[in-house]
Amino acid sequence: MLGFYNYTVVLTYAGMLISFVGAAMVLNGNTHAALLCLMISGLCDMFDGKVASTKKDRTAKEKRFGIQIDSLSDLISFGVLPALLIYCIADKSTYSLFGASLYVLCALIRLAYFNVDEEERQNQTTERRTVYLGLPVTTVALIIPMVITLASVFVWPMQIVGPVMLLAIAIAFITPFQIKKPGNVGKVIMLIVGVAQFLVLVVR
Repeated sequence: MLGFYNYTVVLTYAGMLISFVGAAMVLNGNTHAALLCLMISGLCDMFDGKVASTKKDRTAKEKRFGIQIDSLSDLISFGVLPALLIYCIADKSTYSLFGASLYVLCALIRLAYFNVDEEERQNQTTERRTVYLGLPVTTVALIIPMVITLASVFVWPMQIVGPVMLLAIAIAFITPFQIKKPGNVGKVIMLIVGVAQFLVLVVR
């Protein structure tokens, strides 16, 4: 019941703990630190699958545990944390509460669907996944900091932009369009963009 404690889940656990710290920062009014926590969690998620794949002798239970624990962690990191962040940045308005609630629900639905789909896929093939259905929840680690940074530069009203953004992302989570899984080049580009955003947030 306590799970499988080996190096393949260390980054997943680290990302979740960092996200929880980010949620605490939001409640304390430090949205800047919360944004940094969100981005660091995204970095952990980018490499946790790579780390897990290095262990070639994982049992079926270990693989299933990895799928479940990754999605449960993602719900906190890229579901609850971003929703709380935008809700507070948007002055805790009724609109932001509605958008944040729907966002978390759609993230939950998507992650549950992914778990079922991934287990079935792994039972049928040992090949790596090449496409996702719908927008992966982890992309918010880049999208939300980018929008918030742009909003501060161009003085966008986050009371409107925040909830609208969450609703748009929520719909993208559960819309079954195909999106290609990024390869090494794509990950490098995302990493560069993420580092650039991180540096902007640190300097500000």
